[in-house]
Amino acid sequence: MLRPPRNRADPRVVPWWTVQWLLLMAPLAVAAVAAYWFLTERPLRLGAAVAVFVVACLVLALVAPRAYYRVERWEVTGEAVYTRKGWLTHTWRVAPMSRIQRVDTARGPVQRLFGLADVTVTTASSAGAVKIEGLDHEMAAELAERLTAITQATPGDAT
Repeated sequence: MLRPPRNRADPRVVPWWTVQWLLLMAPLAVAAVAAYWFLTERPLRLGAAVAVFVVACLVLALVAPRAYYRVERWEVTGEAVYTRKGWLTHTWRVAPMSRIQRVDTARGPVQRLFGLADVTVTTASSAGAVKIEGLDHEMAAELAERLTAITQATPGDAT
């Protein structure tokens, strides 16, 4: 049986993901309130439903990042890169070192504010790249350098 990967994302990822969720949920909540205010005669029951929706959006934006942080894991060994994600359905991704074709790091503007970066490991697999999200930006650079060195030393043609 495959054991869970050992590493979590950097704890600063929780506020970063919270900001992302709030940026996603705020327009939905504002649209619901605006539609209620401007497009209806403001019936009380509909107002209560809109209020529940707004609270649900806020709760989701505050709870989802913390829940995701608890389940997302990653690990790099001499043989492969492992990730596990998902709340209800756990998705395991394993990229053998001999199959790695490219290693990238990325830092968006909000990530830079939190000092975070992502590492993407591209393989010859049709399933796509393996992504490790929310690492300290220095750790991400070191990891990319380490993965590049390991893959260069690993025999195989990465196809």
